[in-house]
Amino acid sequence: MTSSMIDGKRADSARRRQRVIKALDAALRTGGDITVSALARAARVDRSFLYRHRDLLERVHVAANTPVEDGQLAAVSRTSLQTDLANALQRNTRLATRVRQLEKRLSGQLGQQAWNESGLGAPPDIDQFQRRITMLEQEIAETRGELEERTEELEASRAANRELTRALNQPH
Repeated sequence: MTSSMIDGKRADSARRRQRVIKALDAALRTGGDITVSALARAARVDRSFLYRHRDLLERVHVAANTPVEDGQLAAVSRTSLQTDLANALQRNTRLATRVRQLEKRLSGQLGQQAWNESGLGAPPDIDQFQRRITMLEQEIAETRGELEERTEELEASRAANRELTRALNQPH
């Protein structure tokens, strides 16, 4: 290659570098998309140009991951978009779980309502009466048990009383 060709390539490379730097500055000012593809498109260069020039690539990565200063618009980076996506997916999972819980609850309520309206199940007041009857039957059984115990105690007391009376009435 001749010297003039080498100088021409260097000048072309310098112009491309300047376009990339201007595109990066503009993206930082306006809060534009800071990715290799977006900057290559804005600077009208091939992405491989950025990958061949490590210093430019480094600047792109630093700019994409640099926090926004006061007064500037937030730049959307790939990392922030991935984080937003992960958060949205987690929220979607939580909401899907909640929807399933609510559907199950609604299904139970509608099933109970249909059962009550069908007349197949006992009306609520009859059901309450049956529970009350069961409770009273349990109380009666307990009371009968207590009565039987006291009757046995009374019989034992009477038998002891008879024995004592006989013992007192017998001459020694």
